[in-house]
Amino acid sequence: MSEVYAVRRERVRERCAAGGGAAALISRPANVRYLAGAAPRGAVLLVGTDEDVLLCGRPPGDLPGEGRPDEALRTRLLPAPGADPAVAGAGLAAAQGVESLAVEEHHLTVARHRALGSVAPGLRLVDLDGAVEQLRFVKDEEEISCLRIAAEIADQALGELLESILVGRTERHLALELERRLVDHGADGPAFPTSVGTGPNSGKGGHRPSDRRVEEGDFLSVCLGASYRGYCCEIGRTFVIGTSPADWQIELYDLVFAAQRAGREALVPGAACRDVDRAARHPLDSAGYADGLAPLTGHGVGLEIDEDPQLAPSAMGKLDACVPVTVEPGVHLPGRGGVRIDDTLVVRPEADGGPELLTITTKELLAL
Repeated sequence: MSEVYAVRRERVRERCAAGGGAAALISRPANVRYLAGAAPRGAVLLVGTDEDVLLCGRPPGDLPGEGRPDEALRTRLLPAPGADPAVAGAGLAAAQGVESLAVEEHHLTVARHRALGSVAPGLRLVDLDGAVEQLRFVKDEEEISCLRIAAEIADQALGELLESILVGRTERHLALELERRLVDHGADGPAFPTSVGTGPNSGKGGHRPSDRRVEEGDFLSVCLGASYRGYCCEIGRTFVIGTSPADWQIELYDLVFAAQRAGREALVPGAACRDVDRAARHPLDSAGYADGLAPLTGHGVGLEIDEDPQLAPSAMGKLDACVPVTVEPGVHLPGRGGVRIDDTLVVRPEADGGPELLTITTKELLAL
């Protein structure tokens, strides 16, 4: 991977030169990991003129899941406890003779930006303007392989839960068990807080598990994600507990399933993000659920669980091949419950078989 990281950093150097900067100070954790292989808490990466340096307050790789830094990269530990790696990075850039330093203004606080200017008053700070996020947009096959493994872990954890007795258990208990199973199967940890909703809580986007117990006849909606080597995937499914589903449950489930399928089928290279959203949203709009829908029907995933592109009505831009996204429409009926179906896929051209489905747990409406 050293060569991969070196190529990525060289592309950042090229962006710096094009934007008037001689070097770059990377502070956003996901961007640091993308370029350095690891992102210890608080660490920054100086992509310099003489050499690239990872600056951090403690040795990298000490904590599970934080990654290992590129062996070709110099790591500099700060001698003073509480010292700011970003300030140290700006000082190092000045020592290298850099006159213009590109920084991630969208990530820096005002106070930190001022501190950078004070440590090297002659250093001109320019905005890197999301350049690293743009580089991260399209994934290479190594990154997709990590996403694929994360999806396998999430599928396995969810599948095992479905084989257990669910009636009488609380949402909170089920969520904790799912997160334990993710780690047991090799995940760094959950990609985000696991959501389990039962009965009237089912189908709520981002529902925080409560002490409500699973009852027969409930909808049970689950949304979980695994992080593997820093790469995050997401899966969401809805089931019925303990009995055959009622007519209204079947009707609602079939509607959301049709919306999710339409969104998946729209994932082709060159498709406008807003058109994919429209495809997933149209069946639900037509059925009269427009007012209660979430602001987006999917989003990119990678080193963060919520990346560009955004699949939303006002989204700009188009999809490229090898861009991983979620498609996650849902409907929630207040007081009754709802349905959410969520998959992680990779955009692929039709010649390669179309969108690659990473999360493969059945989408059949099962009665558990």
